[in-house]
Amino acid sequence: MMMKETLTALILEKKAAMGLTWEGIAAGIGLSPVFSVSACLGMNSLKAEPAQKLVTLLELPPEALAAIMACPTKSWEKAVPTDPLIYRLYEIVGVYGPTMKTLIHEKFGDGIMSAIDFSMHIDKEPNPAGDRVVVTMNGKFLPYKSW
Repeated sequence: MMMKETLTALILEKKAAMGLTWEGIAAGIGLSPVFSVSACLGMNSLKAEPAQKLVTLLELPPEALAAIMACPTKSWEKAVPTDPLIYRLYEIVGVYGPTMKTLIHEKFGDGIMSAIDFSMHIDKEPNPAGDRVVVTMNGKFLPYKSW
């Protein structure tokens, strides 16, 4: 069986060789760019139909189908990352996380935002002072229950 790490490397090779964009791959399999990239990088799995579309689109070997459909192990380095873009996201959560938590609790009560019933969009907003990155996260509120 093909491992997800091997599949990810193969997907990246095929994407580059074919001159495809993530938006093009996402459109080709019928899913959002964020979720498509996450699955291709091994952090999510695809259901049968989009998995088959991905295999066909990227001309992947048959064993890639089972790998892209396999449940992932979702883990990441616990240390603060050194990649500047990812580090800045950690910095945003570090600086604004308590503020976000406070405002979410004020609006919804005690609970969390789901990362399972969740969507995210990444957009580019032209701006004369420098283009802006727009990240929109939308997660179901899950209240803590008493028992």
